[in-house]
Amino acid sequence: MSHNTFGHLFRVTTWGESHGIALGCVIDGCPPNIRFSEMEIQSFLDKRRPGQSRFVTQRREPDQVRVLSGVILDDDQETMITTGTPISLMIENVDQRSKDYSDIARRYRPGHADYTYDAKYGIRDFRGGGRSSARETAARVAAGAIARKVMPDLSVRGALVSMGIKSVDRDRWNWGEVDKNDFFCPDAESVPVFTEYLDGVRKAGSSVGAVIEIVAEGVPAGLGAPIYAKLDQDIASNLMSINAVKGVEIGNGFEAARLTGEANADEMRMGNDGSPLFLSNHAGGVLGGISNGAPVVARFAVKPTSSILNPRKSIDADGNEIDVVTKGRHDPCVGIRAVPIGEAMMACTLADHYLRHRGQTGRV
Repeated sequence: MSHNTFGHLFRVTTWGESHGIALGCVIDGCPPNIRFSEMEIQSFLDKRRPGQSRFVTQRREPDQVRVLSGVILDDDQETMITTGTPISLMIENVDQRSKDYSDIARRYRPGHADYTYDAKYGIRDFRGGGRSSARETAARVAAGAIARKVMPDLSVRGALVSMGIKSVDRDRWNWGEVDKNDFFCPDAESVPVFTEYLDGVRKAGSSVGAVIEIVAEGVPAGLGAPIYAKLDQDIASNLMSINAVKGVEIGNGFEAARLTGEANADEMRMGNDGSPLFLSNHAGGVLGGISNGAPVVARFAVKPTSSILNPRKSIDADGNEIDVVTKGRHDPCVGIRAVPIGEAMMACTLADHYLRHRGQTGRV
């Protein structure tokens, strides 16, 4: 299967399957002399790691990362320094239960990629979906941890803003709350609402979708290019590549269609530091495909987890009409663990565009 790589100068190739021995990625194009530690990468992987609450899959994976190449150790024997050569990262799978999937070896699960993989390749890895499994995204989170180091002063944060029919109150938005609850929720008062709601969904053997918001601050004006290398184009593409994502918007997104030109325009004044100051950020930090210096804001919609306990109508590989019940360990809302994945994809996109901008213009 081709198309396992994204990025132009900061290029990430992921490898591995849900129930294979290990998974990982190779990062090519990372500049030399960037300093990081395995502990820093691990901190982001721990945010995505399964089995941390009753609201996510109970698969027990430590997601311990190993850096195999592309670095040398500093004198403290802990800090790693990139050498400019390919960085290889590996994460072992230790809690596979392939037998959970034996019943669907020839059955197509509704909402999954079972049928489409079979139609394209004539073969599929039914054990957890193989490459179509969200397990692959652990490698992206590891790559994103390094990508954050490429652009100076970059901050990338994500939060869950809605789950099913429940949404946060933006007037109570507090980034300090995000890491204090099981939902990456920025509104403390919405946490018990989400808890009760998702408990009901989970006990019913069903699932529900979510919307995630990613905000990148410290992004300088000038990243991206008109027409075929727009910054928002690549952000949308990379966020859409995340499993179960069915929609992406930048800034106001679809809401902009409801506004007048006066309401949607981000008016400008001169700031005290001599730089332009935008009085609003409806554009999400990108104009004409190029960053304007305001926070880059993107949201993406994650569909309900397709693996549910309730029977669904389908067919098998022999053309028989069947009912499918998916066994195994699954997230009642896969959108929860998509937060650190969205952060990683935003960070990788910005690192790539930062290096492309520097390479084309010579300006940092």
